[in-house]
Amino acid sequence: VQLQASGGGLVQPGGSLRLSCAASGSIFSVNAMGWYRQAPGKQRELVARITSSGNTNYADSVKGRFTISGDNDKATVNLQLYNLKPEDTAVYYCNADLKRQSGRSYNYWGQGTQVTVLQ
Repeated sequence: VQLQASGGGLVQPGGSLRLSCAASGSIFSVNAMGWYRQAPGKQRELVARITSSGNTNYADSVKGRFTISGDNDKATVNLQLYNLKPEDTAVYYCNADLKRQSGRSYNYWGQGTQVTVLQ
């Protein structure tokens, strides 16, 4: 199983970006997918997560500015980032909790994508 993330980039404060992530490989079903981020010198933190039933949770710092959406059939997750702030600058990582054909679930990480919001 691989997670392929795309999107990110360099924006001005107040700008918007869209991150996308697609899981591929031998996947039976999606349990949950989400996004984490890691800024220089800081620990990786949860940004937003969506379960297969559509339940979402967000970091307090992004509530009202970021929106997560997912497609279980396609095993994709998107994160729309609005009103970006310099403190949102980080490498963003896609994460997925997927059930394999064996019936066991595993957690996967995608490659990071850089989001830079200018000061």
